Amino acid sequence: MALQLYIGNKNYSSWSMRPWVLLKQAGIPFEEVMVRFDSFDTNSVFKKKLRTVNPLGKVPVLVDDGLAVWDTLAIAEYLAERFPEHRLWPQDVKARARARSVCAEIHSGFSALRNHCPMNIEASLPEIGRLVWRDKAEVRADVARLCGLWSELLAAQPAGALLFGEFSIADAYFAPVCSRLVTYELPVPADLAAYVARVLALPGVKAWIDEARAEHDFIDFDEPYRLGR
Repeated sequence: MALQLYIGNKNYSSWSMRPWVLLKQAGIPFEEVMVRFDSFDTNSVFKKKLRTVNPLGKVPVLVDDGLAVWDTLAIAEYLAERFPEHRLWPQDVKARARARSVCAEIHSGFSALRNHCPMNIEASLPEIGRLVWRDKAEVRADVARLCGLWSELLAAQPAGALLFGEFSIADAYFAPVCSRLVTYELPVPADLAAYVARVLALPGVKAWIDEARAEHDFIDFDEPYRLGR
């Protein structure tokens, strides 16, 4: 039985994007199960459908032969163990520990960037980005931390490489962040903008972005800055 990955709307769901991109870019076959956002109320269609595979009623959820795995990091770890031949984590033990550390940091941190610049792939919101950058010191701090982290990792790699050389879980984890930087045109140094461009050009990431742009849903509770498309 093929893997199944339950996801939300591609335009908005940064958490869904990470395992989807990981599977797609690695070439691991899976069946996508889209569960459209309608509401996060307890009795919403979204919650009811997700609770059939995840008691929390959240995306993403990976189902493998009846086993449900939820939470993006848990899914990534499961896939790395299930498909060791794809080398989803770096092979060097120290690099692997570092990759896990940076994924955990983005998993639990960067809340200002996440809250003030929610993922919205189809939108172009540079004017909002300028206001957020001007008024939200905590967003500037998040981006400064992001730039420092990326600069340190990329400095250890050949020019034009990804964070740990070849594509890894870490790059899948930062793909939604790259999207946010583009949507809001937040300023980053040229070398890091080049890394963003490399990530967004990865076939797995590009496939997600293309499908997000083709969606016709406008989810008002995920749209703090627009009244329509």
